Amino acid sequence: MILYILRRLSGGFLTLLVIATLCFFIPRYAPGNPFSGDRKLPPEVLRNLERANNMDKPFIVQYVLRMKAYLSGDLGWSTKYLGKRVDELLFPAFGTSLQLGILGFLVALLIGIPLGILAAANQNRAVDHVASSIALGGICVPNFLLGPLLAMLFSLYLKWLPVAGWPEHFSGEELLQVLLPTLTLSAVHIAYISRLTRAGMLDVLHKDYIRTARAKGLGEREIFLKHVLKNGITPVLSYAGPMAAFIFTGSIVVERVFNIPGMGQHFVDAVFARDYDVVMGAMLIYSTLIIGFNALVDIGYSLLDPRVRLS
Repeated sequence: MILYILRRLSGGFLTLLVIATLCFFIPRYAPGNPFSGDRKLPPEVLRNLERANNMDKPFIVQYVLRMKAYLSGDLGWSTKYLGKRVDELLFPAFGTSLQLGILGFLVALLIGIPLGILAAANQNRAVDHVASSIALGGICVPNFLLGPLLAMLFSLYLKWLPVAGWPEHFSGEELLQVLLPTLTLSAVHIAYISRLTRAGMLDVLHKDYIRTARAKGLGEREIFLKHVLKNGITPVLSYAGPMAAFIFTGSIVVERVFNIPGMGQHFVDAVFARDYDVVMGAMLIYSTLIIGFNALVDIGYSLLDPRVRLS
């Protein structure tokens, strides 16, 4: 187990190095720079700004300096918000994105798993058809379309829920602000989890040891809870890691639609403003989440299923 974790850490570090390298060079080969906006700066001011951000040096020198800074924990400075460090800009916003991601992850599991279990327990009945139709709708409608549709229905027409924003404290009526963004973010994952749960349950129900358990006289409830549920849920665990990573990184669109002050807002603004260090910092944070969640799922899967060996 220790050797496996060390292997994953070393592989994750190399992956982050490749991502950082791509994120460094690709924007710099695009026309313009962070200071070449609509407003023309005096040549002296432009040279001073480029010198202060090491942009007057060759790309390879800039790259080495940037990588050295990352190894020392320095994410750099924002060129859009002059005088503000990247970590001061992203880390507070990451807390909001983390709250949205956790809520989306929990809602996806708490709705998707029971929906799949209900469909499997009532195979080829009306409940199964309804659950499958709901899952198919969740897969087909992307969140950048679902978000505005939900906002129009529940906020503009019915006036039940706030149209945008994020609460500072989760209490009382402020909780209503999180419903639409959370449902928008988790809808597609609810659909996938319900389908995976249904397929896993039905596969286990047709195994020989389930027929043996029935022959011994065990009740359907006991069989379902003790044998089917544990073994049928493993496909969901395999999906949970990539889902968690995608929820945190996929919240960019949802944050934009519902005007949530998360890290996705800063990332989109930084792309348009060519704020190189903010773009790289956000990409490294997102990439670290993806690598970390995938590693955790591999470890959890091996603990849940003894047939899986980390070696």
